[in-house]
Amino acid sequence: MGASRGSLTPTTSTYHNASSFEDLLRGIPLPQWAIYTIFVSGGLLILLCLLCICIKCCCKKKQKKKKQKDQLNLKGVNGQTTTTLVQPDVEDVDYGSTKQHRGKLLYSLDYNTTKSELSVGIKQANGLKSVNVGRSGDPYAKVYILPDKSKTFETKVFKNTLNPTFNELFTFQLSKSKLLKSTVVIKVFDFSRFTTHTIIGELRVQLCDINWNHVREEWGDLEEPAKFEEVDFGEICFSLRYVPTTSKLTVVILEAKNLRSMDFGGSSDPYVKVQLALDKTKWKKRKTSVKKKTLNPYFNESFTFNVMFDQIKRVNLVISVWDYDAMTRNDAIGKVFLGCDASGNQLKHWADMLSNPRRPVVQWHNLLSAEQVNSTLGLKKKTPLSNAQLFDKYIK
Repeated sequence: MGASRGSLTPTTSTYHNASSFEDLLRGIPLPQWAIYTIFVSGGLLILLCLLCICIKCCCKKKQKKKKQKDQLNLKGVNGQTTTTLVQPDVEDVDYGSTKQHRGKLLYSLDYNTTKSELSVGIKQANGLKSVNVGRSGDPYAKVYILPDKSKTFETKVFKNTLNPTFNELFTFQLSKSKLLKSTVVIKVFDFSRFTTHTIIGELRVQLCDINWNHVREEWGDLEEPAKFEEVDFGEICFSLRYVPTTSKLTVVILEAKNLRSMDFGGSSDPYVKVQLALDKTKWKKRKTSVKKKTLNPYFNESFTFNVMFDQIKRVNLVISVWDYDAMTRNDAIGKVFLGCDASGNQLKHWADMLSNPRRPVVQWHNLLSAEQVNSTLGLKKKTPLSNAQLFDKYIK
């Protein structure tokens, strides 16, 4: 009896549960088919959620395994060389070479044995590297001979191009014995009026390997510039203004930076000398105040000279920076000259001044060695004034 009662209990319970469920369905104010549709949709949604969770877990496991594999592959790699594992963009890859592309330069070399003259032609450049992203360049070239480096020549500046055509020829006096021990250095720069000019690349040619029976003309790849023979004399910034109607030439020495240290304490006491030369003869000069213990002096001092319009085309302006010494002779830190005999950036600054009368034209210049400027310019000593000239000067 007990067993029979026990066997009836689940059946009765199931019946009551089904009856209660049916009563619940009847209580919902919807058609029976709509209720079943809702239940089926809910079930499918639950299954879909479960499927997404399973896929996500599988992906996490795969990523974890890949990460562990990569870590295992990097074990034993020196920290200094791990950067080589980073792959550049396809456009940045230079297949077959680890050198950075800087462009090509077409140059020529010719030696005249009779005159002991070496002629260096800078023809054109192609595919120069842009030093400013998204902008073209303003290239120019500079050429000199090592080891003497007695003269440095510069081409004109070409605006907004990475494929300039220079077509300029420069002549160096060089004996045959020195020729075979010398190297031609051609550097290509990107011009900037208000900041330091950025070097794009350089080309070096050993002259001992050249066959001088004919003119050599060929393309060469620009390389990363070497710095072992370079001496940095610093830079100077000044403005020029010429007013033809009043015959006034105004030079404003603004500032200098990165000057060479001339004193034992690692500093200098710089001042600037401004000198005019007329027809290769020293003519007029002025100088700034001395700035104590600095390699980056700020002057902002102005000098005005009377220069007639017929003289301005025969004038050279020499800007020299000196280190002042109270007990010994003052030392020249560096020089630069502009005017009718200048070239490159110096000639450009002078030409910009003449083509923009009454307007100050500001530009930075790299200082050169005093010996180099003196050799290139070849100034004569100031001609002594006659008695009549002295009288006129006294009257003025």
